[in-house]
Amino acid sequence: MPPAPTVVILAAGDGTRMRSSLPKVLHPICGRPMLLWPLLAARDAGAGRVIVVDNPKRRLEEHLPTGVELAVQAAPRGTGDAVAAALPLLDGDGPVLVVNGDMPLITGEAIAALLEAHTAAGAAATLATMELDDPSGYGRVVPAADGGVARVVETKAPGDATPEELAIREVNAGLYAFDAAALRSALGRLGADNAQGEVYLPDIVPVLLADGLTVRAYRLADPDLALGVNDRVDLADVTALAQRRIHRAHQRAGVTIVDPASTLIEADVAIGRDTVIQPATFLRGETRIGDHAAVGPATTVIDSVLGDGASVVHSYLEGATVGDGALVGPFAYLRPGAELREGAKAGTFVEIKNSVVGARTKVPHLSYIGDTEIGEGSNIGAGTITANYDGRRKHRTTIGAGVRISVHTSLVAPVSVGDGAFTGAGSVITEDVPAGALGIARERQRNIEGYADRVADRDGVAR
Repeated sequence: MPPAPTVVILAAGDGTRMRSSLPKVLHPICGRPMLLWPLLAARDAGAGRVIVVDNPKRRLEEHLPTGVELAVQAAPRGTGDAVAAALPLLDGDGPVLVVNGDMPLITGEAIAALLEAHTAAGAAATLATMELDDPSGYGRVVPAADGGVARVVETKAPGDATPEELAIREVNAGLYAFDAAALRSALGRLGADNAQGEVYLPDIVPVLLADGLTVRAYRLADPDLALGVNDRVDLADVTALAQRRIHRAHQRAGVTIVDPASTLIEADVAIGRDTVIQPATFLRGETRIGDHAAVGPATTVIDSVLGDGASVVHSYLEGATVGDGALVGPFAYLRPGAELREGAKAGTFVEIKNSVVGARTKVPHLSYIGDTEIGEGSNIGAGTITANYDGRRKHRTTIGAGVRISVHTSLVAPVSVGDGAFTGAGSVITEDVPAGALGIARERQRNIEGYADRVADRDGVAR
């Protein structure tokens, strides 16, 4: 087996055209920082090591996955200098792949195909290229007589390229494969004789050719794979393409997305077969959804787990767990730590936080359940409130199995209601209710006869 490649990701630029205090490669695309897209693609391609080149601010370091190494480019002197900054870490003889950190649509499959073509050709360097109808802004790949690459001409400033070179439609994609020894030898001989005074990595081509080595081109079948991001317009365009890729992967795996144009599904979301995602639904973070579920319309689910056959309609969930066959909504709000067990229900205008709702228990409407444990098969009437905060600390409420909490009950924690107990409508429960008991805590009703007439006389209102 050939040695696993080392992948160097160039990410030292500040991305000034983003007009942002956040480094360009940390801007999210479908819930994942831009930098992680090529990084994960490199790992999918079998990278043995991944090295990220940052600038001296080292703002990327805390965002890197375990095992990824960091090199620092001391000054912004171009892509060739950035790769040179990684040289002290390149201690093996395996192939070296270089990829731009702002190339989020590149895939592991494309990187592996480039590496395979590079190995088969026995080349010192292989450049990924693409053919564009409008190549403006890209370096042009000038072919050699033997079918290889003669040079890459940058077009960043007027005069960089001749009219004939500007007419070339094959462009440098920003993805390279190198023989490690050839790369080490050639990098130190790159100059900075250009309008920007930078060391361009593509200038390595004539250096390698002068050494009698071979440089080849590998054309990407899909130019979208190498799209870069320079500003927020590019960011939106690339995000739309990444989102379409995510949608199609889920659809081909057996998920129905009724209206992809209005549906947002982030990169790390998992969805089971025969689940239906209705329009205007946003699935974000580490959300996991089982088989045969129904989500939406107009629903947001963040970092939550939905079981098989669960249904969530017109609701907002964050950090919640919804069991198999459980029902949520419409207009429910499940906050972090909310757990609905199998067949449970959180209905209309219900808010649940840091609470367990037992199997087949129903909280149908207009209730707040916070810091509470509810057993199986209970029913929580409309307008129920668990008063969990005394102004200094949070306290828990415990409600047993088979309990019937009547409408407009307030349970002032810490308090417990035993299995099979009841509460009377409008009660404020401040003491424990034993199992099987009825808890009533309210003022006894009095009717005052003639009250309306007395009020009218007092206010001088004719009746």
